[in-house]
Amino acid sequence: MRDTLFHILFVWYPYVCIGFFVVGSLFRFERDQYSWRASSSQLLRRRQLYWGSNLFHFGIIFLFFGHLVGLLTPTSVYTLVMTVQQKQMLAVAAGGIAGVVCFVGLTLLLHRRLFDPRIRITSTAMDMAILVILWVQLALGLLT
Repeated sequence: MRDTLFHILFVWYPYVCIGFFVVGSLFRFERDQYSWRASSSQLLRRRQLYWGSNLFHFGIIFLFFGHLVGLLTPTSVYTLVMTVQQKQMLAVAAGGIAGVVCFVGLTLLLHRRLFDPRIRITSTAMDMAILVILWVQLALGLLT
């Protein structure tokens, strides 16, 4: 039972998600491509957006590529330059720093979206939901 659950969650589910992402994106682009737009609030409050956006994107890109390299590099390759324990410590330290940077940036963006009246008026419920979901995911990731 445990092996089956592992395969469902970590072998099949990621491919199902990627498939839905690709097919859904192509379907949406084909059906209603003019609905893809960004409602920019850059002109309303620029300074907090600058710091929040840069910190968030730097952190999330670092985390993405860290996971990509960390999960897809074979053990035989990285053991040529470091031990498994050293790789684990490097991943925890670098990932922790990038996670904190990303969390600070996202907190600035969420604060800006929630507490600035002009930006809150131009925001949709989906804007808020995505920021809150990302914030919760980062908080849970940093707690573990």
